Amino acid sequence: MQRRNFLKYALAGAGAASVSALTGCGLVNPGGAGAAGGGKTIKIIVTESAPYQEPTKIAQKLLAAKGWTLEPTYVTDIIQPNLAVANGEFDANFFQHNAYLKQFNQDKGLANVGLFYVYSAPGGIWSDKYKSLAELPDGAKIGIPVDPANNGRALFMLRDAGLLELSEATVVHTSQKNITANPKKLQFVEVDQQSLAKTLPDVDAGFLIARMAADAKHTKADALAFEPDADQAPFRIVVAGRQDFAGSEKAAALKEAYQSPEVKAWFAGYQDGILPTPWDQDPAADAAQL
Repeated sequence: MQRRNFLKYALAGAGAASVSALTGCGLVNPGGAGAAGGGKTIKIIVTESAPYQEPTKIAQKLLAAKGWTLEPTYVTDIIQPNLAVANGEFDANFFQHNAYLKQFNQDKGLANVGLFYVYSAPGGIWSDKYKSLAELPDGAKIGIPVDPANNGRALFMLRDAGLLELSEATVVHTSQKNITANPKKLQFVEVDQQSLAKTLPDVDAGFLIARMAADAKHTKADALAFEPDADQAPFRIVVAGRQDFAGSEKAAALKEAYQSPEVKAWFAGYQDGILPTPWDQDPAADAAQL
């Protein structure tokens, strides 16, 4: 199957539409649309999933205690949040890892920046049918993310398990084009990352980001393969904003709230701490290495 450039494919349909123009699709809460927050209000667009929503609720309370109003809008889309920030409709977004942010900026000519990390988003391969990669039959169908920033993650794990050979490339620049040997003739089904868990019953095994696996009642213990620490750095989840927002009082307040002891405690208790909090790392320095 030919690899599609998901971002270009998706954005060709989106064109230059703003989030306000897309609220009719039901992907964005209309109550959150409008100009970015003024004064002591911070507007943020957030993925509708526990590891995003719950820290945001905590941050909202902490900010309120210091006189700030955090106005979150929750979405399930992975295209609109960066457009919304670039258009000035939101101050920041919280939905993506550093590699995706960099790829999106390159594909759309944007200049959004990672402000700080909230958590790491390791991935793994899970199956509803098999208990190990060794059990996969010849011609097995493997679900993998369609977007370029995540496409190679499952391929790297299959390579490490001896099921594939790949030409030399970093994990964020690997795709099916890099496969040089596939002795089991594995078939790859490219799926929007938000739909990977839903399609798991339809394939023999599939890549899932850890928080999606947790939402689908899977654990690290039942993964057929789990991403090693060395491969996780590009996939740390950032809060991103425009360059003119970085370094602002709002950005500093947002960072303090999201990197609070209360948020750290929440992650420690979520799925046995499956999502680490790399708060001592710098998104800008990491992005330069991608």
